[in-house]
Amino acid sequence: MDILSIGGLILGFGSLLVAFVMEKGNPAKLVQISAALIVFGGTIAAVLVSFPMSEVKLAIKYLKMVFFDKKFNTSELVEQLVQLSDRARKEGLLALEQELPNIQNPLLKKGLGLVVDGIEGEVIRDILDREVYLKEQEIKAAAEVFEAAGGYSPTMGIIGTVMGLISVLSNISNPDELSGAIAVAFVATLYGVSTANLIWLNFGKKIKVKGKQEKMVDELVVEGLLSIQAGENPRILREKIGGEITQKEEGTSAEPARAGVGG
Repeated sequence: MDILSIGGLILGFGSLLVAFVMEKGNPAKLVQISAALIVFGGTIAAVLVSFPMSEVKLAIKYLKMVFFDKKFNTSELVEQLVQLSDRARKEGLLALEQELPNIQNPLLKKGLGLVVDGIEGEVIRDILDREVYLKEQEIKAAAEVFEAAGGYSPTMGIIGTVMGLISVLSNISNPDELSGAIAVAFVATLYGVSTANLIWLNFGKKIKVKGKQEKMVDELVVEGLLSIQAGENPRILREKIGGEITQKEEGTSAEPARAGVGG
């Protein structure tokens, strides 16, 4: 489970609710079925109009990335590649076929099968790079669906508020109830803005961030397999892919810092 995602959602909506109560607000007033229908129904409808069903399905598929962590033990992966390289040097590439049933990483398993089949290095790189690219594009497409929902949601909230005000002002026969009815009308705006900034936009961002982590691991696998296919010394393999991990991790950690300075 991704504790940060779950904890962030609880903290975000909890803070809004607690602050509302501290201002002597009644939490029951925040529960408006009509406002929810306009905001959530309208947002989902806008997404369905904007994207083909294939990309909507990708968004549903990769939604689990927000709430579940895929564990990447890069050190263990490096050791596995080094062991494969060592065995290939001692017993030949065909001996690696016996290792295929024990490999869990799909990309590593596919690539190792290509190595065992005697496919040339450039062809292996082209095939595996294509796999990595397609996966990256899928993740980006999934993230864009949630980011689009984050753009539609506040607008739907405003639409809901305007519709509520039209209803209120067209039935102004009882001025004593006017202020309460106007307050209820603004619940739609609250729904739209809060869900955009606490749910949709953040879901898209987290999917993108985790997608970058997966791409880093996939690229590590590709480089390791090409080294094995080329018959490189296991020690050189360890140094090369180990150094790549360090550089990529430092690059990832430096991105937010640069972004902060630029902002």
